[in-house]
Amino acid sequence: MVTAANLVQKWVRERPMIEESLRQGLVNYAALAERMHLQVEAGLGKKATMPAIVMALRRYQELLSKAEPKKATALFGKEIIMKTGIADIGVMKSASLAAKLEKLYKIVDFSKGDTLNLVHGNHEASIITSEKYMEKVLAVLIPEKVILREKGLVALSLSISEQHIYTPGTIFIAARQLAWDNVNIFEIISTATELTFIVGSKDAVRAYNSLQGLVGMDSQQKI
Repeated sequence: MVTAANLVQKWVRERPMIEESLRQGLVNYAALAERMHLQVEAGLGKKATMPAIVMALRRYQELLSKAEPKKATALFGKEIIMKTGIADIGVMKSASLAAKLEKLYKIVDFSKGDTLNLVHGNHEASIITSEKYMEKVLAVLIPEKVILREKGLVALSLSISEQHIYTPGTIFIAARQLAWDNVNIFEIISTATELTFIVGSKDAVRAYNSLQGLVGMDSQQKI
């Protein structure tokens, strides 16, 4: 039989940020209970009192705080790579864009450590490259519709465990770290073992110091 406690735990588990805050005792129980009240009642198919939901939250918090920690698995590598002089160009996708993007690989000199990342969305593509190539890239894109031109950016790259693919919240942990330190993120680029944030140069030092707190972090520390 489904109980209010079952539904409260399920609701919280589906929201990693709230679960983490609950685990650390940072949650206002009454406010959180009010937020989930309607969903709990819908799941029960009958009325649920606020005190019952609050009590379920308190008991779940006790379970979380006493839970046996999982075996530590490194999430983030031991260094951060910073590249300055980065440009971010946004362009609307079209039938002719793909062929033009291929030409960019002939422009960028990867042997000198230069940068080129292409990120495709449903309707737009982002081109993250070394700032010195910005004008050449824009020339190749003519007459495509360019919707963003930003330069003076910085790329901060972390190595991440392949297990991050199966670990909910890994990218959230890093993005949250920057958000807490009021760092604006222009782009996020991720692969199986790398995570890169593109930020403004004015935020570079603060972002670097912020991400230092993640270096060597394991799955036990993250929670």
